[in-house]
Amino acid sequence: MAAPSSAERLRQALVALTASASGHPERLSVSSLCQLANVSRNSLYRYHPDMLRALREHQGRAVPGQRGRSPTTIEAQQAELIVLRQQTKKLATLVDHYYAAFREAQALLARREQELAEFRKRLDSEPLRIAE
Repeated sequence: MAAPSSAERLRQALVALTASASGHPERLSVSSLCQLANVSRNSLYRYHPDMLRALREHQGRAVPGQRGRSPTTIEAQQAELIVLRQQTKKLATLVDHYYAAFREAQALLARREQELAEFRKRLDSEPLRIAE
């Protein structure tokens, strides 16, 4: 008796997964399917795209709200995306501002260190001895 083909093992594994994963959509994954069918992920992606589509369909059914999103949800997400993009622009502006301030402060500190070094050279003083 010949061993079942990889396609047949994938079909059986998908049936078993969908039966056991009712109410637990996290169990429906490519990894669990490949592990149960004893097939590599590369093989699934390369030679069995129909099984991958079937798995994705089951995942879509198992996760509520994943498919058939209402237009209001899409519009809300688009509005949120616009707000996030505006916030990203503001953050980039702040980063530029703080970087410029950092560079300015760094230049001031370097100049002050140089002035202090020159001042110490000009003083050319020796340590004072305290009389006892």
